[in-house]
Amino acid sequence: MPDALRPYVAVLGARFRMLLQYRAAAFAGFSTQLFWGAIKLMILAAFLAANHHASPMSLPQIAAYVWLGQALLGVLPWNVDTELQEKMMNGAVAYELLRPVDLYAFWYARTMALRTATTFMRMIPMILFAGILMPLSGFGAWALPPPVSGEAAVYFLMSLTATVALASAITMLMHVALIWTLSGRGFNTVMTGLVIVLSGLTVPLPLFPDWLQPFLYWQPFRGLADVPYRIYSGNIGTDAALFEIVQQIVWTALIVAGGYAWLSVGKSRVVVQGG
Repeated sequence: MPDALRPYVAVLGARFRMLLQYRAAAFAGFSTQLFWGAIKLMILAAFLAANHHASPMSLPQIAAYVWLGQALLGVLPWNVDTELQEKMMNGAVAYELLRPVDLYAFWYARTMALRTATTFMRMIPMILFAGILMPLSGFGAWALPPPVSGEAAVYFLMSLTATVALASAITMLMHVALIWTLSGRGFNTVMTGLVIVLSGLTVPLPLFPDWLQPFLYWQPFRGLADVPYRIYSGNIGTDAALFEIVQQIVWTALIVAGGYAWLSVGKSRVVVQGG
């Protein structure tokens, strides 16, 4: 490993291991997400059954969309790192500014741990329940189906990796903004509604009206859930999957570049609180 990457890999690993300690919170989150996932799936299935026109998604595709959305809920960028927010408010951010590392890359590594550690703990029991226990219990039609093909599974993993990078880049915009706002409550409130709707977590994006589809297709939040879940279920074919992943990567690069430039401005204007 290049020496230049060691500090960032180290903070990613250390932060990831630290967040894995919150097992009780992860179990509580799993229980809540299991409940809401079941309700959401029943509502969408009822709409699908009452629809007399051709649906853009089948019931197995919707089931995959819903259960993956619940399993990977923590990846979505709707909250800031509370420890980083506290550093902004008590003046400890001064220590961050003195570190002999690239500050954006250092915070980005922390953010990737935030987006993945808690998700990892909730994802495993959710997949075991929805993908294995439900079919064994006679609820196969409502269960999480396997990927439609091996090729789709590979593209799904590629897309999911791009999703983590994109979610971390969006979260970094909120972290940089803390330099001016100090508190992340406003971001958490706004981003919750924005992300769950535009990513497709509330309603799968293909089920929105046709006149909204062009906007929904090109906005960046689609890459947080809609793209990987539909690749997994086969709703996005393997012939189109690579282009979708490239879109995720392009949005990530643009947001990282914007966040990096914004942080460069913020570092020269940050006010250290406390004293």
